[in-house]
Amino acid sequence: MDSFELNKIIGAILGTLLFVMGVGLLAEAVYEPRESGPGVNLPVPEGTAVAEAAEPVAETPIAVLLASADLAAGQSAARKCQSCHNFAEGSGNKTGPVLWETVGKTIATHEGFAYSAIFEEYREAGRTWTFEDLNDFLLAPREYAPGTKMNFAGLKNETERANVIAYMASLSANPVPFPEPEPLVDAEVPAAELATEATDVPAVETNADAVETPTTMPTDTPVSGTPVSETGPAPTPAAPVQAPAPTEAPAPLEPATPPAQ
Repeated sequence: MDSFELNKIIGAILGTLLFVMGVGLLAEAVYEPRESGPGVNLPVPEGTAVAEAAEPVAETPIAVLLASADLAAGQSAARKCQSCHNFAEGSGNKTGPVLWETVGKTIATHEGFAYSAIFEEYREAGRTWTFEDLNDFLLAPREYAPGTKMNFAGLKNETERANVIAYMASLSANPVPFPEPEPLVDAEVPAAELATEATDVPAVETNADAVETPTTMPTDTPVSGTPVSETGPAPTPAAPVQAPAPTEAPAPLEPATPPAQ
């Protein structure tokens, strides 16, 4: 094959490629979408639910959770912390501080442990490990203490978290008592309104002198006729009842004189 025929073949291939590229560019120019004016909001078909952002669910107070906490279950769940913490008194620190005497203790005061800067700030502020603080910390450690060196994602299950906190409270010579749950109040009727309604009930008073019976005749009563008062005709006095006069017993009859014989 000479060079002339080879050049024709290469030219045909290049021509074909150029043709294909030209057709593609032309198609893009023709079918490219263009904005012709303001958009129109189409109505939402009936029965189509519009997704809304879910409101955060209020978390159960720790006092309510501790009222039904299982100490044995908390000890079992705390085993996942044994790689970084000791639990027994005098067992010393590991990667994390010893957990003996933690509940009710000032934050970051276990001797011999280098705490993160955020916990040192909490210690300077005088914060203590209350049940509420432990609940918030174990739920999301990095949110409770930003910058902490503790590499733990947290306990998302509230029942498991309450069990662990109950077990931690038992790790003490003088355990801190659990907080008392607050009484439930109807959210629709505030407690202040209930107390106000209870005190605003009018008392029923009984007055024996509320109705007075007139004892004298009014001055403008006519002399003749039946006396009339504002409250109605005066009652007519009843005539006294007299006892019947005693009657004499009849004399006994004398027997008849028999005729002479």
